[in-house]
Amino acid sequence: MRSKAFERWAYYGVPKFVAETLSHSTAKRDRTEKKDIYEKAGVEEYWIVSPQGFVEINYLEDGRYVLEQNYMLQTDKEDDDYNADQEIYLKVFPHIMMTLSDIFEGVF
Repeated sequence: MRSKAFERWAYYGVPKFVAETLSHSTAKRDRTEKKDIYEKAGVEEYWIVSPQGFVEINYLEDGRYVLEQNYMLQTDKEDDDYNADQEIYLKVFPHIMMTLSDIFEGVF
């Protein structure tokens, strides 16, 4: 039996988490229009992921997004800023964990 949020396999409702992967053609819209739409809709956690190795994690607080975490992938183990093994947990789904290298697997 399908959830009432699903009708004909389309989802109707507000997700708790959204991740946008930026591209040259969508980056501006993802950071402005879509971010505003998700914020107004009440999406609790919004990630912006750049193929260049950046992750921005925003949490909804008092109806506005607040940038809580910002990462830039560093894969060189000899570098003092190496962080490919950094564990990141979704705030809205704390049992889900990934590393920065998981997020960018196959990209670098």
